[in-house]
Amino acid sequence: MQKRTLGKNNLEVSALGLGCMGMSSGFGPPADRGEMIGVIRKAVELGVTFFDTAEVYGAHHNEILVGEALKPFKGKVTIATKFGFEPDPAQGGAWMKLNSTPAHIRDVVDGSLQRLRVDTIDLLYQHRVDPNVPIEDVAGTVKALITAGKVKHFGLSEASVDTIRRAHGVQPVAALQSEYSLWFRELEAEVLPTLEELGIGLVPFAPLGKGFLTGAVDATTSFEEGDFRNRSPRFAAESRAANQAMVDLVVGFAKAKGATPAQVALAWLLAQGPSIVPIPGTRSASRLAENIGATSVMLAAEELQTLRTAAEAITVVGDRYPAEFKMMSGR
Repeated sequence: MQKRTLGKNNLEVSALGLGCMGMSSGFGPPADRGEMIGVIRKAVELGVTFFDTAEVYGAHHNEILVGEALKPFKGKVTIATKFGFEPDPAQGGAWMKLNSTPAHIRDVVDGSLQRLRVDTIDLLYQHRVDPNVPIEDVAGTVKALITAGKVKHFGLSEASVDTIRRAHGVQPVAALQSEYSLWFRELEAEVLPTLEELGIGLVPFAPLGKGFLTGAVDATTSFEEGDFRNRSPRFAAESRAANQAMVDLVVGFAKAKGATPAQVALAWLLAQGPSIVPIPGTRSASRLAENIGATSVMLAAEELQTLRTAAEAITVVGDRYPAEFKMMSGR
């Protein structure tokens, strides 16, 4: 597996990481624990060294799963986790309440260290910006945790350019994790140039459009109960029908290239910059191997331009999140 460096602090990871959220939440009931441990360990076998989780995924379920799966590889892999949410009694205990107060951050880190079975968190993200806590206080708290040896690197998720700059001025930001793919390119206008200027890596989540760019989802697809796509305007049946043009583009290109749609979508992302490390998620060992195969798919400059020009001509229909999930869009 090829390696890439996030930020200027020598955080070297595999060119593709593994997003572990879907093993515990977001796409219906949690998957079989033993099978998911097998998938995570298969990823290590195939060269993946970068694993992404968060305390909110399954209300600690995912951190515990990742910690158990990666225990035999302690010190040989990089684990990223996140703070920033807590259960909201007003929403039946759902983990939708923002909290990035210094005391809460410290408590979360202590819990994550235990659940992940590590001595230090390799990369700690603020999961979403908390408008009630100055980002300077957040960055300062993480800086103190780095000094204390509990954290190695600081990251942000779905943060605005202003927030990134302010945080970076207090504690260097190693990576920004935000949604980025062929069908969501809003980062390109301001965020990507800022990351390049400051020497911050980018970790795209949902690099396959939450499954849409693989061609496995269309307007007739039914999602399981508990699958967040049931609530996403972008995944309403009429939106999927309108957005099929993007899938057709990727599928057609992949067929001509002799690759799969997922591999083309990931290869396109990898070609956007040397400090970009996508984290596609999967519950399947076969899909895992397919995704990793993207690192061997080389796209020439003219192919990249062909994909970009065609994608830019397609109007994507539907917001990423429902109105009640406003905080998930970042600031």
